[in-house]
Amino acid sequence: MQNYKITLSYDGTDFHGWQRQPEKRTVQGVLEDSLSKITQRKIHAAGAGRTDASVHAQEQVANFKVSLRMDKDELFRAINSILPQDVRVNSLKKADSNFHSRKMAKSKIYQYRIFNSPNISPFIIRYVHHWPSCLKVNLMKKAASLFIRVADFTAFSSNRLLDPVREVMRSEIRKKGDEIVYTVEANGFLRYMVRTMVGTLLEVGKGKVQPEQIEEIFRRNKRSLASPTAPAKGLCLIKVNY
Repeated sequence: MQNYKITLSYDGTDFHGWQRQPEKRTVQGVLEDSLSKITQRKIHAAGAGRTDASVHAQEQVANFKVSLRMDKDELFRAINSILPQDVRVNSLKKADSNFHSRKMAKSKIYQYRIFNSPNISPFIIRYVHHWPSCLKVNLMKKAASLFIRVADFTAFSSNRLLDPVREVMRSEIRKKGDEIVYTVEANGFLRYMVRTMVGTLLEVGKGKVQPEQIEEIFRRNKRSLASPTAPAKGLCLIKVNY
């Protein structure tokens, strides 16, 4: 059995997230179904992260094992010929037998895009959160830096099961024209963690929350103190580091 490592991109708009679910269209589901058609075997593809419904990926990583006579270049072309147009495999490589896309990941990088202008093009509206009112970007930048820490992120997630301690090593905001782009890197993320952090940054941008209040949210560690979860469509998995 050869272990394969693949990277893929997808537009998450019409998917119910990465993880296979009964009667729902998921990225893992369409990938595994495509692989099964090619190999005539049941294939399990393990993803590096379980992106939620409507969340996009520029470079998701997965791995699967199968025994084939087909070489990797033929397999690469075959997968993309079967996959729907909103999912593309960018690369396919043979990996060591012990490689696991999720367990061996050292960090993941996400970006959240906010389009801060009264008007927005229909060509980008699927991939950004449109915010027509003015935002105090300098305060948002200050607040973003306060997320860099090793801490319990319960207040910024809907987590109920996992160890809530995460290390965020990068958290920054940059303004590019009408876009405010939030980039965050961590050794792992809890469910809705990035989107709740973005929701809090938006409250800071509106002037309703001061950057210093983030320390209080961490100290009291209650989800009710953080802001509403930002919409999924602005979020994209950018890279998985190994």
